[in-house]
Amino acid sequence: MICLRSLPLVPLELKSPLSFRTRAQQHHSHPFSQTLRSHTEPHKTLTRGGTATTTAANVALSEHNDLNAAEEEEPLPSELSEELMPNHVAVIMDGNGRWAKQRGLPASAGHQAGARSLRELVEICCKWGVRVLTVFAFSYDNWIRPKVEVDFLMNLFEREIKSQMQKFVSEGIRISVIGDSSKLPETLQKLISDAEEATKDNSRIQFIVAVSYSGKYDIVQACKSLARKVKDGVIQLEDISESLVEQELETNCTEYPYPDLLIRTSGELRVSNFLLWQLAYTEFFFAKELWPDFGKAEFVEALISFQQRQRRYGARLS
Repeated sequence: MICLRSLPLVPLELKSPLSFRTRAQQHHSHPFSQTLRSHTEPHKTLTRGGTATTTAANVALSEHNDLNAAEEEEPLPSELSEELMPNHVAVIMDGNGRWAKQRGLPASAGHQAGARSLRELVEICCKWGVRVLTVFAFSYDNWIRPKVEVDFLMNLFEREIKSQMQKFVSEGIRISVIGDSSKLPETLQKLISDAEEATKDNSRIQFIVAVSYSGKYDIVQACKSLARKVKDGVIQLEDISESLVEQELETNCTEYPYPDLLIRTSGELRVSNFLLWQLAYTEFFFAKELWPDFGKAEFVEALISFQQRQRRYGARLS
């Protein structure tokens, strides 16, 4: 099902959220599963000899901590239902270059602005209980772009991982990277490996970044893996099923491999070789905003649209 921002908020085929499947009903079991739970720690005020200090500095610090705590406990907007929140949100972050061009800036400025939008989205998803966030950061097809832009993006990936690493660890964010990493700079490959290892036990949210990724190649490599297993006698040809194929896809790193909601920004109406197998029953939402302009309000609108839909999975519901 597809929703375009220029269309009415509730398309004709959308039905009451009362008939929408709950999170428990949406759950897909997966052999590579890991239970995802929310972990938060309260802020603490400074003490001296077991008694809270009363200096102006400490009062100010306490107020600052209270504000931080309030931000961490930001409630879900009243328009949204917690039970109908998607487990897995995928995003095609499109429009950085056009955003920069409109402002007479180099493409690098657009990518930097896009990185800020991504940090904000990760934070929102953490607060609102999204279990998995997958973003299309760099397509395998993007290697044909000008070398100066590709080099800048590789450096930006490295800077973002380094700058956000402590936050990933402290806030329970598990980082996973999918795609053909063989073409990435060795320093970036090492950084990705270290980040995945350092956060592998985190369970608040899984943040999957698709870099040098191709949906077509993902399916091809899964087929090759199964072919090798047949050749080696590990499985029989007759054993091959959708389930076995899914286990070989790169999204086998998560308990929720199938996005419930796909958001694409910039008004483009295509999936651009992203998660082709996994998007079979995903709900689509196309936002007109360029990625650097996509924020909380736009995300809420996408979620409202999602929660108003009735997911049929091929069935005819009365």
